[in-house]
Amino acid sequence: MHPVVKPALRRGWRDLNTVQFGMTPAHALTVGPVDTATGSFLDLLDGTRGVELLREEARRMDLPDGHVDRLVRRLSRAGLLDDSRGGGPAGEALREKPEVLERLRPDLASLALTTSEPGDPLRRLAARRSTRVQVRGAGRVGAAVAALLSGAGVGEVEVRDVGRVEPWDVTPGGLPAEAVGDRREDAARRAVRRAAPGRSPRRAARSPLDEGDPGFSLVILAPRDDVAVHAPDPAAAETLLSSGTPHLYAGVVEGTGVAGPLVLPGETSCAGCLQQDRVDRDPAWPRLVAQWRSGRQRRVGACDLTLATTVAGLTAAHALAFLDGRVPSTAGARWEVSLPGLNWHARPVWPHPDCPCGAAGRDQENRPGEDPEKR
Repeated sequence: MHPVVKPALRRGWRDLNTVQFGMTPAHALTVGPVDTATGSFLDLLDGTRGVELLREEARRMDLPDGHVDRLVRRLSRAGLLDDSRGGGPAGEALREKPEVLERLRPDLASLALTTSEPGDPLRRLAARRSTRVQVRGAGRVGAAVAALLSGAGVGEVEVRDVGRVEPWDVTPGGLPAEAVGDRREDAARRAVRRAAPGRSPRRAARSPLDEGDPGFSLVILAPRDDVAVHAPDPAAAETLLSSGTPHLYAGVVEGTGVAGPLVLPGETSCAGCLQQDRVDRDPAWPRLVAQWRSGRQRRVGACDLTLATTVAGLTAAHALAFLDGRVPSTAGARWEVSLPGLNWHARPVWPHPDCPCGAAGRDQENRPGEDPEKR
């Protein structure tokens, strides 16, 4: 192990014997008592020395035997240490690509804030390169989500859509102006390649993927059609549910941005649960949706550029949290933000007992004694 105090956390002395690591309440920690000699020794925990060399340095500083080991254990238990040589074989392979790692250095520092075990930040960053994500929809939201995930180190990002790029699809970080008139899928794939910090690990050849391919770590549904954003069709995700593929909804509808729900098949609520709940609450809902979907006129929906970019950023962040092994707050909820107030609201999507997805049964197992009628 080559210990390094997590560089993402700024360090400051609260008093002569207390050190604060980090500035923000979400991640700041205080450690004390810390004497002056130990405080000076912290500067040596920069990842360039192994534990044995650190012990030699401690002896030169007249620190007592065992002091280094106790300090390393103490800081490690507090989640303040990383291992500059950690990350396993995948981490070592990533270190051998310095041009890629330099691009991802801020992402690595961010992962260090949310992991506790030394070596975990690089291990998780390297693991992203083995994940496969499909984005369905290459409009203002979908194309930006795909580029963001690629830029954050996701190994393979596939984009599905039809038609050609329109002038109003162009966004910074998404589809460029020179792509107008090109096939959407082709333009989005080029954006993904431009954003990638390096070539993803080479994969074996395979046949074209169908929509329910269980090999996807995650599928993101970001339709350009605002009705599909507001009232996602459960049929569009049937193959994802049957194959057990996690999927996340996102989009913009009439000046309202939506991220979620993240559907973990059989565990969390799905588009069918959302539809059933709306029918329960509003008997006119099916009639309204049928009218909205039947409109054939060519129209450009209200999709504010900054709102679409905000939704894309939040969606990509929740997708990365899931890919990194966490369950983000979009699991079982839709986050919504509307112009002009721009206040985010989480709207729960409860598993519905009449939905065939099976999440309601799992939900009751996890919430014994709760009456679903009270939700």
